Amino acid sequence: MVVEREALVEILVSVGAVGAFVGAIVLIGRTFNESGLSGDGALALIGAIVGFILLMAVVGVGLAFYMNRG
Repeated sequence: MVVEREALVEILVSVGAVGAFVGAIVLIGRTFNESGLSGDGALALIGAIVGFILLMAVVGVGLAFYMNRG
């Protein structure tokens, strides 16, 4: 199976963004866990979710420009 370069770039960038999101959630869970998620931890988790959504939007626009620059 041969994967085209563009598809490989899309996969690697997407997996990296998802990995960063998972890492942020784990970090928040370890930092703000005091017999349950604290109020500050909940805000941090919401911030991580919003940040992930914005990151994926930026990644999508960046990949669109990268793929169509030819």
